[in-house]
Amino acid sequence: MSTALTVNGQTVEVEGHPMARLLDVLRESLGLTGTKEGCGEGECGACTVLLDGRPVLSCLVPLFQCEGRTVKTVEGIAASDAARGFLERFVATGGVQCGACTPGIVVTAWALLQEKPEPDREAVREALAGNLCRCTGYEGILRALAKEPA
Repeated sequence: MSTALTVNGQTVEVEGHPMARLLDVLRESLGLTGTKEGCGEGECGACTVLLDGRPVLSCLVPLFQCEGRTVKTVEGIAASDAARGFLERFVATGGVQCGACTPGIVVTAWALLQEKPEPDREAVREALAGNLCRCTGYEGILRALAKEPA
């Protein structure tokens, strides 16, 4: 089956089983390896991408649901000039450590900032509730998004 979708601003045609996971299509068919597989069950958030601007767990999204839709990955966000300040704050505050969860957190946080450019800590906690991180303790992530000093 052939599926047409837009990934990071580029229209692509992907051949694959309709039930292939979006995560696998991104990583294996399109070479976008920034999106990580953590649990493979939709519990950790490591595989989060934006589907039509909304965060989704790509390990749970079958390819057929992506027909005609828009996907943005961590690579697409990182390539955006608009994201530069946010990403620099993320690093400066210690919001990045081992990197396993970072792509999913960055994608989820970016979606939050599009809706609420000046989130408070509570809004950040709520938005990131589905993203697990074992290294940072979340404090650096919270400071980066709430624009608090490092």
